[in-house]
Amino acid sequence: MDRPHLLGLILAGGLGRRMGGVDKPLMLMGGRTLLERVAERLAPQCGAGLALSANGDPDRFAGFPGPILPDPVPGLPGPLAGLLAGLDFAAVRHPDVTHVLSVPGDAPFLPGDLATRLEPALRDAPIALAASGARAHYTVALWPVGLRADLRRALVEWDERRVGAFIARHGAATVSWPTEPLDPFCNLNSPDDMAAAEAAILAGLGRG
Repeated sequence: MDRPHLLGLILAGGLGRRMGGVDKPLMLMGGRTLLERVAERLAPQCGAGLALSANGDPDRFAGFPGPILPDPVPGLPGPLAGLLAGLDFAAVRHPDVTHVLSVPGDAPFLPGDLATRLEPALRDAPIALAASGARAHYTVALWPVGLRADLRRALVEWDERRVGAFIARHGAATVSWPTEPLDPFCNLNSPDDMAAAEAAILAGLGRG
């Protein structure tokens, strides 16, 4: 597998309130969990393997092919804490990894060219950010491992919880994908979203 300098990080630390408080990544869509679908899309793009940012009992993710990383700071401060967990893990366990590619755990139609298109954008900024339509997706991005110290300060000293604010502090280059016939970064936040995604699969859409 190529890109040994790249670790994939699936962010699954959310509380899933709009889904009734369930683990969204473990919900079934077309007979498979969202997490399985996300991991299948991401794994071929990350030579250093995958990690999962998730809090609570890790045994519920027993089938995941990588480590389960709890937040390294208390208080469930959100995706930035999950990102810090991934950057810390890469720095300690994979010293050859230079960047972490983060994605949410409820986006089952991720593009197969995500890393291929984001990496060249790092020439213009330290962070490469995915977008579709007119929307930037703050949790779909390439992050340098070297940002971990500043991210820890932002979380611990400044109580910063906004991913967009942290990105703005360092700067990001944005790479856009089309939204037709299907937005590759659509998040499944409600039962209606799940139903629409299953319909898209039946229609043969979202194959990467």
